[in-house]
Amino acid sequence: MKGNRFTELVDIAYPIVQGPFGGRASSVALTQVVSEMGGLGSYGCQPHSASEIIEIAGKIREQTDKPFNLNLWVNDYDEAAHTFSSSDLDRILSILKPYFEEVGAEFPTYPLPQAPRYADQLEAIFAVKPRVFSFVYGIPSSDVLEHCRRLNILTLGTATTVDEAIALENAGVDAIVASGADAGGHRVSFLDTPENSLVGTFSLIPQVADAVKIPVVAAGGISDARGVGAALQLGADAVQIGTAFLATQESGTSQGHKDILFTDKAKYTTLTKVFTGRLSRGLANRLTEELKNYQEEMAPYPLQGKIIGKLGAYPANIDSNPELKSLWAGQAAALVKHRDARTLITELIKDLNW
Repeated sequence: MKGNRFTELVDIAYPIVQGPFGGRASSVALTQVVSEMGGLGSYGCQPHSASEIIEIAGKIREQTDKPFNLNLWVNDYDEAAHTFSSSDLDRILSILKPYFEEVGAEFPTYPLPQAPRYADQLEAIFAVKPRVFSFVYGIPSSDVLEHCRRLNILTLGTATTVDEAIALENAGVDAIVASGADAGGHRVSFLDTPENSLVGTFSLIPQVADAVKIPVVAAGGISDARGVGAALQLGADAVQIGTAFLATQESGTSQGHKDILFTDKAKYTTLTKVFTGRLSRGLANRLTEELKNYQEEMAPYPLQGKIIGKLGAYPANIDSNPELKSLWAGQAAALVKHRDARTLITELIKDLNW
């Protein structure tokens, strides 16, 4: 296909970005395949230490010399987590107690070990110098963005509203992911609450494209060539595909998670705070439905994940009862049909006549 300003900026053949998965669902294998086939392979580094990030980047480079993207969370620790008390934990466990008893899981104890790690992770990004550094939940400082420019690292920020897109452009990022409410995983808003920032992908794309001058990558609810074509027609320069890649054999999520994406359950997603304390989209299951009225009672991020982790519900790479675990997926999950990343990309290229 003829290149556009995003593909030329990143030096890739096709305007396809693989979504960077958190919860250790990313994999070197998937990143490598997408990059080798002309897209931008991505790796979600949020759960990893600085040393692990350096190791991951090394493994990717052993398998491909193509550009790839590493992703971090700018805000990786809710303010309320700093004051979380033992009585707060007791209150939450009183809600979750029946589930722990049902599966015989060990109750978590106070304190819950977890600390912000974004600053250390940044040093790893600077050390390994990926072609693209993408981020969610905010904007890195001007010093960080300037340092990326000096290191020839392209920056890709994520917006869930037009105002966030404008803020990212004003900060000097190179391109923007416009993430609509259709997207699976966390709702990564940073100027307003996620609940007040639920703009659908195909409403968000043209508004962002009209509001900024830098390249726009559409994300959320895009699983096949029809979605890609629609996004590009609406003004996007590229697309970021998440759930369709998550379902492939190359991704790092559990086999049970992958399998369920090919069932009727993929038709039903919901927004919940049950698994991490932050609003996220995943497949509806028993836990999301039974705790629907307890959303605001959950612990702040990242502590809720530590609590639910004891139940075996999080992260997604733990094979356990699918009714009691996080199963991230976007609203186009029911359109997923490929278990192999190469086949998915090949079909997109063919169907779009690229």
